[in-house]
Amino acid sequence: MAPRPPTAAPQESVTFKDVAVDFTEEEWYHVDPAQRSLYRDVMLENYSHLVSLGYQVSKPEVIFKLEQGEEPWISEREIQRPFYPAVCFNRKEYTLCISFRLEDQA
Repeated sequence: MAPRPPTAAPQESVTFKDVAVDFTEEEWYHVDPAQRSLYRDVMLENYSHLVSLGYQVSKPEVIFKLEQGEEPWISEREIQRPFYPAVCFNRKEYTLCISFRLEDQA
C-alpha cells in the first residue's frame, strides 16, 4: 500500500491587520527616506495581494494615505502593541525592519 500524503491543516483567513505595520508620528520621524519608500511599497503590495485573494472590506486608512503621498502614521492611542522581534526586508542598499506578533486564534 502506498503511503498517504500528509493532510494539510485548515488555514485561517489573513486580514490586513495581520500584515500591516503601524507607526506613531514619533516613530515615523525616525524612519529614513529609503525605509519610508520601502514601507510604502511593501504595504501597498501586501494590500494588493490580499485584494487579489478576495479580501473584501473597506480600504484601510493607511492605504488611502500612502496612495495620496501622505504621512501614514497614526496617533499613539490608536496603537496597542508591545514590542516583538523584528523581521527585516532587504532592498539593495537599505533595510526595513518591522516588529510584529502572531497570535494563536484557537
